[in-house]
Amino acid sequence: MPLLVVGLSHKTAPLEIREQLAFEPYQWQEVAEKLDQYSELQEKVLLSTTNRVEVYARVKEVEQGRERIVQFLSDYHGVPERAFRSYLYHFVEGEAIRHLFRVASSLDSMVVGEPQILGQVQEAYNRAKAHGMVGNVLGALFEKSFSVAKRVHTETQIAENAVSISFAAVELAKKIFVDLHHCTAMLIGTGEMAELAAQHLLHHGVRTLLICSRPFERAVAVAERLDGDAIQYDHLFTYLETADIVLGSMPTRHPVLTRAAVQEVIRRRRYRPMFFIDMAAPRNIDPSVNAISNVYLYDVDDLQNVVNTNIRQRQQEAAIAEELVNREAVAFQRWLNSLDVAPTIVSLQQKAESIRQQELSQLLDHLPTLSEQEREAIEAFSIAMVDKLLSTPIMNLRKGVKAPEGNKLLQAVRQLFDLNERWHRPIRIGSRGSSLALRQTEWVQRQLASLFPHITFEKLIIKTSGDVIRDVPLPTVGDKGFFVKEIEEAL
Repeated sequence: MPLLVVGLSHKTAPLEIREQLAFEPYQWQEVAEKLDQYSELQEKVLLSTTNRVEVYARVKEVEQGRERIVQFLSDYHGVPERAFRSYLYHFVEGEAIRHLFRVASSLDSMVVGEPQILGQVQEAYNRAKAHGMVGNVLGALFEKSFSVAKRVHTETQIAENAVSISFAAVELAKKIFVDLHHCTAMLIGTGEMAELAAQHLLHHGVRTLLICSRPFERAVAVAERLDGDAIQYDHLFTYLETADIVLGSMPTRHPVLTRAAVQEVIRRRRYRPMFFIDMAAPRNIDPSVNAISNVYLYDVDDLQNVVNTNIRQRQQEAAIAEELVNREAVAFQRWLNSLDVAPTIVSLQQKAESIRQQELSQLLDHLPTLSEQEREAIEAFSIAMVDKLLSTPIMNLRKGVKAPEGNKLLQAVRQLFDLNERWHRPIRIGSRGSSLALRQTEWVQRQLASLFPHITFEKLIIKTSGDVIRDVPLPTVGDKGFFVKEIEEAL
């Protein structure tokens, strides 16, 4: 049963399309009920974030499964298929495995190396699992994707360097002050980029945040959002000497902080280091302040150069991560193939045996004068011939599924010998009739049905001596087969 992923992302669809097909957390119960209506999707996980909407599934048939997922997205959101079909992509089997590993590892993210996507994938998996939509195969696939993602982030430096201007400012601050927990930051102006940098600084331990702006009401509004302290613009230089980190983002034609002003502030601080981040255009801080001892000034261009260098480093690390993902995807595909090879071999043997019996019966009907010994000899010959005919193909099939594209060999064999129908002979699972035994047996039956959907499994209740004889104390019985003898005989 093939693995399939159908979806769209920031790479294939504009935001207005992604918004129309996105799912909110409060909708998950309804989503689960809706997905359960599509019998073609045996297992399914829905991943919905700002940048992507994807459905991962095990399907009976790829084309039919893909159309059902498209239908689901269209029906649930009330969006015509023609409005989004051209933005969709789909991956099957090995490519679907590799895609999930890349997504979880943030190799397919808008910002390569960002950590949020792994948590979002885990949340999507946990929701699907809680609603009973995940079986052994998708369960193993997603659990493996988490370990692959963790390896990518621990064995490479893909997330080590900032790739946004606001976060680059934080990285530079940490290099100057090492520990930000004792630092005070000041925001001059209320520009969006500087405010985002201030949020990052707070997240990384900055103790106090001062906001100075004109008009004062803007400073108050930002201070309320960031849990900082608003100060009047007229008091800027009174508080400036308390600030270790200063972010400038005020719209002005002339520098707010001149070299002379900063020289006086650093003197009052007894030359304790100050880090200035000028995110304004025109600039808020006189560039010559960088010549002052223990004063460090970066403007937007400086920060962008840092970001560009970091992006190149991440790209180098991403190439290493891609190799790791590819190796893990091939290994998982081999494991998946190994699940299908046993039932495929048994199906092939069963079909050959059915044909042998049918042809042998017709032959013997036309030879009524044969003795019993001759009939047995002919039957033995037919059995040996079928066994020898199948021996080499089965051996090669077992070896072939270990190749990276072994699933194609399995599909070819099943198609060539028309083995895609369900077994007409069920596999029976014997169990005692107690509540505990039945519950355990039902659990085993569900796991087997998930792994081998083309096989029918039946539960067979067997009464044992222990179930029938209830008036004899167990210590006096002495027979270890008291509860299992009849089950062993049934086997």
